[in-house]
Amino acid sequence: MGLVLTPEAVRAKETKAGLHMHKFVKIITFSSALAMVSPAMASDKFWQTYADIGAIGIPVAAGAITLARDDQPGLLQLGLTGGSSVLVTTALKYSVDSTRPNGESHSFPSGHTTMAFAGGGYLRVRYGWRVGLPFELLAATVGFARVQSHDHHWYDVVAGAAIGEGAAQIFTHRLDPNVRVSFGGDTKGGMMTLDAKF
Repeated sequence: MGLVLTPEAVRAKETKAGLHMHKFVKIITFSSALAMVSPAMASDKFWQTYADIGAIGIPVAAGAITLARDDQPGLLQLGLTGGSSVLVTTALKYSVDSTRPNGESHSFPSGHTTMAFAGGGYLRVRYGWRVGLPFELLAATVGFARVQSHDHHWYDVVAGAAIGEGAAQIFTHRLDPNVRVSFGGDTKGGMMTLDAKF
């Protein structure tokens, strides 16, 4: 028999996960603000590392939040948002093939920024601005870092942000807190439950 949680237990679990994530977001936001106070003091390597962490960390955090909320349809929407935005970005990189400020190729658009905004945009659309806005601000710092590290022009970053946000708008749907669908099962069978508040 699968584990069935009462609506109250689910809300308590979501509240606890939300509080932990809120502390994490505060720490990341504070460290981002410190890093941006003196960008001239930071090296290209620092900004490259910062952007690498943000481009992967924001979508991973989006997945963790979705798993903590036991939101299986949301996980699929996150995958569609991320996958489609990376596909569009890669296609544009190889069809446009513009030169980066550092002299390398495939500048347009910024893949790091695309991934960061796909994760942040997904969180905002799915769970609302209180969850998504801090991650979108972090995504903006990823774009800033890509320009500071001389890996992209400003318009590469803007295009990457638009692709990530656009994919989130297309593939992500707002989670209605009044309707919850849950799945469960074991080796003897499965179940689906639908809880609705009227």
